[in-house]
Amino acid sequence: MARRAASLLSHWSSRVFSVELDGAPTYFAVREKRRGEDAPRVFDAVRRGDRCFSVLVWSSDRVRSARFHAQLKDRLLGRLPAGCRLSPMSSFLPNVRDSLIKGYFLKADSPSSSPTERLLRDFSQRDPLLVCSYLNPDNDQVWTQQLWPDADRDGTPRVLYVVPSEAPQEHPSTLNLINSDVFYSFEEAQAVLKQCGDIIPEAASVLELLPSRAEARSEPDFPVIVVEGLDATGKTTLTQALRDALGAALLPSPPRCLSPWRARFDQEPPLIRRAFYALGNYITAENMRQEATKAPVIVDRYWHSTAAYAIGTALSGPPSSLPAEGSEVYRWPGDLLQPSLVVVLTLDGEERKRRLRNRAQGETEEEQQLDHNHLFRLRVEEAYHRIRGPACVTVDAGPSADQVLQQVLLLIRDKCQL
Repeated sequence: MARRAASLLSHWSSRVFSVELDGAPTYFAVREKRRGEDAPRVFDAVRRGDRCFSVLVWSSDRVRSARFHAQLKDRLLGRLPAGCRLSPMSSFLPNVRDSLIKGYFLKADSPSSSPTERLLRDFSQRDPLLVCSYLNPDNDQVWTQQLWPDADRDGTPRVLYVVPSEAPQEHPSTLNLINSDVFYSFEEAQAVLKQCGDIIPEAASVLELLPSRAEARSEPDFPVIVVEGLDATGKTTLTQALRDALGAALLPSPPRCLSPWRARFDQEPPLIRRAFYALGNYITAENMRQEATKAPVIVDRYWHSTAAYAIGTALSGPPSSLPAEGSEVYRWPGDLLQPSLVVVLTLDGEERKRRLRNRAQGETEEEQQLDHNHLFRLRVEEAYHRIRGPACVTVDAGPSADQVLQQVLLLIRDKCQL
């Protein structure tokens, strides 16, 4: 842990800091010398005399770090004085994979800054945190950052000037997507759950259900057709109709064997939750292989959903914040069985909301996000279309269920020779 902290600090002036304001990131950096730049936008709403702090989570144990970050917001909100404002924050080395660390940016009203500082000092002494304070000592546009503890090795306080920074080419969360939010191999996802064994007892039960290994093999005897799409686009209706029309086996994804533990893992931070669902795809793949020796197979969701929702959740802002088309983020896992055809159902936003309201069951958290967060929905939809190997074929789910069925059957006959 000490070695990683030393590495972080040695590159501190090379890092860029990102604070979420109004659903999109704004950026700043730190420099040894003042160069006459204006204050970064993050300080625009800070009143004269107010103090700001950043709290970043760092640890060599990524599972414990992810869980601590997930708990930190509630801990801060539960103990910070009234008047403190909290925004998501991260720090990263531009273009350096896995360099992103996450935390929060705090704005404290001047009368409340002392208790806030005492609380953060208490946290930093006990928890894996890097804390910085920000001041404008001359009450002008110049802001400084001071990293705690307050002094370098020679006893001199390390004070750096805060300056604006250009936005990176890609959203900073992209740096940590691979095998943290989206998993590309059985071994990577399995390793996360193994590491959870001492803190999440249910992980052992999930590991017992996994195949001994994952291996992408030759195409199955019968075609495998996956139906994808946002919630309430008609996937269940279509998959059941395809099953009946083709005499096919119908498989859900995630597989039913994981149902007893889904609620438990849905409470975990993205690293653990996404590893759980990634492993569900490998269980589904094994079921697909077995069923496809006897008949065609229809699958309600598969890896496209796992990846698209993870990418859409990890990033913020409009779809332009997504990794560019052709990025390795959109590649299919090399050890995961590829379906013969992937159909993604699309639906007008207002019609999808109407269908959601008419559902009998309650909405999941991700369904609520889709319903209320327009940009999140657009990011997920765009991520679906950028995944390659295999790519999705888009079908409008607005017409009647029978019309949609006939259109998809034509696609299957054309591409799968059924």
